[in-house]
Amino acid sequence: MFSNLSVMAPINNNNHVTNSCGGKMMNQQPIQNPETQVPKTPQMNDRDFINDLLATEKYMTDSYSTTLNEASHQALYQDLLGIFTETQNMQRELYTVMFQKGWYKLEPAEQQKLQQSYQQFKGYATQFPYGTSTVQ
Repeated sequence: MFSNLSVMAPINNNNHVTNSCGGKMMNQQPIQNPETQVPKTPQMNDRDFINDLLATEKYMTDSYSTTLNEASHQALYQDLLGIFTETQNMQRELYTVMFQKGWYKLEPAEQQKLQQSYQQFKGYATQFPYGTSTVQ
C-alpha cells in the first residue's frame, strides 16, 4: 500500500530528525537540495527573511482555517476562503523556494510507522456513517 509513499519529517536546527511528537527518529539520509550559501552576519539574510515569512504564512493559514470553521455569514465565508487560498498558496511557494535552495531539509518517514498509522486509521473507518467503501 505504501511502497511509493514518502512522508517527510522536518529536521530541526541541530540536524536531528524529529517526529510529530518531538521524539528523535532513526537517522536516515535527509532529502534536500544543495544549500545556497548566505552571509552569516547579525543582519537578516535572504534565508532569514524567507523563513520568517514562511512561519508567518503557516500561522495565518492556521488562523484562517479556524475562522472559516466558525464563519456564519456566507459572503464573509467566501471572502475569507479566497484569502485563505491565497495565503496557503503563498505558504507553498515559500516552502518550495526554501526547499529548492537547500534551506528546508526533509527526512523520509519509516515504512513501519507509515504502516502502523495506516492500520490505526483504517480501523476508524468502521465508525464512518457511510460505510468503508472509500477507505482502501
